[in-house]
Amino acid sequence: MTDWFARAVLHVTDVEASLRFYVNRLGFTSPWRYEENGRAHVAQVERQGCALILADTWPEKIGKGLMFISLNVEPQTCEAAIAALDALRAELEAKGAPVKEGSWGYRLLVIDDPDGNQLFFNYPSETTSGEIVRDKA
Repeated sequence: MTDWFARAVLHVTDVEASLRFYVNRLGFTSPWRYEENGRAHVAQVERQGCALILADTWPEKIGKGLMFISLNVEPQTCEAAIAALDALRAELEAKGAPVKEGSWGYRLLVIDDPDGNQLFFNYPSETTSGEIVRDKA
């Protein structure tokens, strides 16, 4: 069977400005970009297995993106995952990233990019009211 590789597309006003935010504030790298007339219109950013496409090609979609990101932590314990998220938060805040608390049935670390696209990082096992229902296969 062939594996799939997925990348979310976040629509932005200015790809160059977004690249500076994702690289300088969030610690991503940028392996490639597509340019026309010396101006970037699409670029990829990556960090620790998370790949995102930044594009200015559909202005009506700017700022409407939401990316849910989970940390893969070894050993996989709640304490290790919470410590990893707390370390990420400290790193991002030290670089001036706009980090805030959120909730989506459980506690989140939320980052808004300059266009309003959001990155959600979940804290494991820190649920609010409600329950998680899983489909039975």
